[in-house]
Amino acid sequence: MRVAALYDIHGNFPALEAVLTEVDAEGVDAILVGGDIASGPMPVETLAALQSRDAVFVRGNADRVLDFEGGAGGDPEVWRRSRLWVAERLGDAQLRFLAELPLDAVLEVDGFGPVRFCHGSPGSDVETITRLTPDDRLRGLLAGVEERVVVCGHTHVQFDRTLDGIRVVNAGSVGAPYEASPGGYWLLLGPELSFRRTRYDVEAAVEQIRATGYPRAEEIFPDLPIEDPDRPARMSALIEGLP
Repeated sequence: MRVAALYDIHGNFPALEAVLTEVDAEGVDAILVGGDIASGPMPVETLAALQSRDAVFVRGNADRVLDFEGGAGGDPEVWRRSRLWVAERLGDAQLRFLAELPLDAVLEVDGFGPVRFCHGSPGSDVETITRLTPDDRLRGLLAGVEERVVVCGHTHVQFDRTLDGIRVVNAGSVGAPYEASPGGYWLLLGPELSFRRTRYDVEAAVEQIRATGYPRAEEIFPDLPIEDPDRPARMSALIEGLP
């Protein structure tokens, strides 16, 4: 089986459309959607497009749309209004669909055998793994994992590292990447591993996002068109709490 892993779309439908065009050209056997799917400016279109592909889903923290136990940085009131804005558009049935998604999925992938897909870390949609995560902490997050490959997301930066014989790969973010160059970032698995960046008209997408009225549009998306070579290292360090 060849698998396209699409993570952290965050309701950026123009990015998803572009990525799906490339995925279709690859003729993959399965699309794995790795969480943080629709919580963003175009939630209905984003979720519908993926459900129409009969994708395999795992849950991200933002898919618990009406979980208000904590903010995501920035103004907590704007964060709360954004979640309510998304919930109003999705409706009860789709909110239930997202909230009830599993935390992990295991797929048999050509060239890799069984691969575990999760959002943050195995069994968690909130625990973070970055390229800078200390080995001791990562070892704890991987405790009990039988698969030799784990694909995660959540931190929006692609990486590939191995610890104690387990290869941990971050698929990147389709809709809100913390990468050096603009685009939609995703992962193609089987029989090899290929990090992908899909180019699309990011500036036009930002204008479309602004037009939706999504409350966090100015907080999350205006930097998408900007080239920033330091962004991956800077954001990974910030997530790890490093100077």
